[in-house]
Amino acid sequence: MADNGVAARRAAAGLLGQVLGEQVMLSEALGAAYMQKLDYDDRARAQRLATETLRSLERVDRIMKPFLRKPPPLAVHNVLRIATYELCTGGAAHGVVNDAVSSVGANKRTEKMKGLTNAVLRKVVDKGPEEWAKLRVPRLPKWLRAPLSQAYGSENVGAIERVHFEGAPLDLTPKHDGAALAEAVGGTLTATGSVRIDGAVQVSALTGYDAGDWWVQDAAAALPVEILKPKSGEKIIDLCCAPGGKTMQIAASGATVTGVDTSERRMQRVRENLERAKLDAELVVGDALETSGEYDAVLLDAPCSATGTIRRHPDLPLVKDGSDFGGLIELQAQMLAHAVTLLKPGGRLLFCTCSLLPDEGECQVEDLLEAHPELEIDRDALTIEGVDPDWITQEGGLRLRPDYWAEQGGMDGFYIALLRKPA
Repeated sequence: MADNGVAARRAAAGLLGQVLGEQVMLSEALGAAYMQKLDYDDRARAQRLATETLRSLERVDRIMKPFLRKPPPLAVHNVLRIATYELCTGGAAHGVVNDAVSSVGANKRTEKMKGLTNAVLRKVVDKGPEEWAKLRVPRLPKWLRAPLSQAYGSENVGAIERVHFEGAPLDLTPKHDGAALAEAVGGTLTATGSVRIDGAVQVSALTGYDAGDWWVQDAAAALPVEILKPKSGEKIIDLCCAPGGKTMQIAASGATVTGVDTSERRMQRVRENLERAKLDAELVVGDALETSGEYDAVLLDAPCSATGTIRRHPDLPLVKDGSDFGGLIELQAQMLAHAVTLLKPGGRLLFCTCSLLPDEGECQVEDLLEAHPELEIDRDALTIEGVDPDWITQEGGLRLRPDYWAEQGGMDGFYIALLRKPA
């Protein structure tokens, strides 16, 4: 059968241009007009090609380097990168090479490089697949690898990188019965109660989507609410609630939940998710630092570096350089201090970040406990099904890493701590 992937391949190269040329996150680039014009299959294929090429970028560039005297213009380079990824991972040589040459030729600024494109890719066809298998697992950039090695040791960082390179399965949080959901969608029930599906699937086509029986949420991201243990009748605020997974978990418990987020666009997604799941929450578009009131519990999933999500977002270390992390760390501290003021006597504060950096987790809680000696950290709350006691940290929080559950597809990097205010 003919390979008619030219539209998806051109779009994938365009996505790489936005990520590598303009430092735009892939999740934002997916909203570009040229992506919206594609049909569902081509859009999904373009996203997958771009994601996997970015995940494999170190290998891709090493394969091509001997065949290039100097780097070509970025637009051509990205066409070559997409094609090299495909050729080294089983793509049909004829269709891949023809589409790459066609793409370069279709642009007046690059059409003179059709010959170069053809010549480079013919060499990749001959040498690439064999060399690909010999290359090391792509490494994190030094700005991130260095602090992670200091925190966890280089051997563990290597294990994290291996999980990053494998990518992430799809995790669902069940509204009710996890075992029944796993059977219905052909997934596996994890030790912590999420349902995990391997392989590419169309989310909206899965059993129970329209009925709102579940929502997409990494297994690690589902644990904070499991640890918070919201109860029916409690009044709870979720201070940075988009995209809404934790708000939905709290709502499903029967608690009264208020979700706050600064972005109207992101909050619209929360509304849609709640509506699909037939769950109720009060939603407020506003600044978490300006919230007031008294609550039985406050959940703060604070804005952070998102370095724990690289297995699903391999573009992150290519777009970021760590320069904005200081501001995020300061914002987290301000939010934590404000969150304490929202607690009723006896109330509890659940703090979490999808970060691998201790400065955004363990260090924040140590500083908070020093500033508020009346707060107590609740280690017992971390004793839940599927959580290894070795993951509990010195100050009493929970450190999750991508290399945990490596054989089952890993998990997002997360830090979680539950603190209690005296009654």
